[in-house]
Order: sequence, then structure tokens, then C-alpha cells
Amino acid sequence: MTSFQVGQKTVDVFQSENPNRPVVYLNTYGREGEAVFRQLSAFGDLDFTLVAISGLNWEHDMVPWDIPSISSKDTPCTGGADAYLELLLNEILPQAEETVLGTPLWRGIAGYSLAGLFALYSIYRTDVFSRAASVSGSLWFPDFPAFVCSHTPKQTPDCIYFSLGDKEHKTRNPFLQTVRQNTEEMEDFYKQQGIATTFQLNPGNHFQDAALRAAAGIRWILNR
Repeated sequence: MTSFQVGQKTVDVFQSENPNRPVVYLNTYGREGEAVFRQLSAFGDLDFTLVAISGLNWEHDMVPWDIPSISSKDTPCTGGADAYLELLLNEILPQAEETVLGTPLWRGIAGYSLAGLFALYSIYRTDVFSRAASVSGSLWFPDFPAFVCSHTPKQTPDCIYFSLGDKEHKTRNPFLQTVRQNTEEMEDFYKQQGIATTFQLNPGNHFQDAALRAAAGIRWILNR
């Protein structure tokens, strides 16, 4: 593993064994990249580079626009996704790929929770990523389904992975109640456009088996 800093962000690069392999970018709430890479290694022969970014301003860097707090326990979201994506593409990605063997076969983007929202949003702002994994993605985010239906990705993705815990929508919060319906409708929306998709329903709530779920999503896009 190679690590470096870009401002307040920490970037951990887990290199492939062979040149010209895929590179997957994973935005993380903490520093879960090693745990996710360990899970992927346990799956078997998946030779790729994982670039895990942590130290994010979660409710800013991962969200596309401002929304007020959705509960008394949450903080408002301030839309900084475009600014963070610029940092990711112009500073983090070039430094990370200095350590990559050969040329990336393709690039994917993955994330859990709000980072799953960001992964999907990013394909509308750049053509750098050809595969995406929205793992327990925060697709309850207000107005995001309408955004998806009214915008066109910068390049048609090869495939998109979706997942949720089967208890995530079972809540009194009216925003979070929509997450399963929104996720299933978005998966169907992309499928109707001829994009390879899947929707994985996992046991448990939003906070269960995060590293394992993230690894499963990355594994799926690697095996397409």
C-alpha cells in the first residue's frame, strides 16, 4: 500500500500485481479501504488497483446540492460534490496513478451511503469512470431521482451496481423511507437504457457489514 495526502484528504493506494489492470476509486467515511481490500482479496483472484480516499467532509464533499437537516440528529448537507470531484480528477487521480502499473484498463467509482450517491452523481459530471457501485447509496436524497431522469451521463456506463440493507427503508424518517423505492426505480431506469445493472438486497440496516457490502459491489463491477 502507498499513501499520500492531498490537503485534508488521505489517499491509500492498493496496487495491482500486474500492469494494465482496472482502477477503482472508493470514497470512505473513515479509513476503511484496507478492510474492503482485505475482503476483496478473500474473494479470490481479483487483480486490480483500489484507491481509497478518506478525510472527507462527508455532508459537503459527497452531496450535489444543499438540503436542510433531515432530522434533529443530522447536520445540513452543503453541496460540494462538484468541487470535490474537481479535486479528485485533477489532483488525487494523477498522483494515485503515478503508482499504477501500466495504463488503467478502465476506471470505476464506488462508495457507501452518501459516497454511493456521489458515485452515481459523478457519471453525470465526468466521463472518467465507466463503472459505478452505489452501495447502500443515499438515493433518498431530495430531487436526485428527478435529476437522474432529466440528465444524461457524460458517457454511458458499462455497468452500475446497487445495493441496500433490507431494513434501511423501515424507518419513521420520511426521507429515508423512500430509499428502497428510489433505488429499485433507478436500477430499472438504467436497465431500460440497456446498461448492465443489478440490485442486491442485503440483510440488516444501513450500518451493517459496510466493508463486506462495499467489497461485494466492487467485486461485481470487476467481474462484468
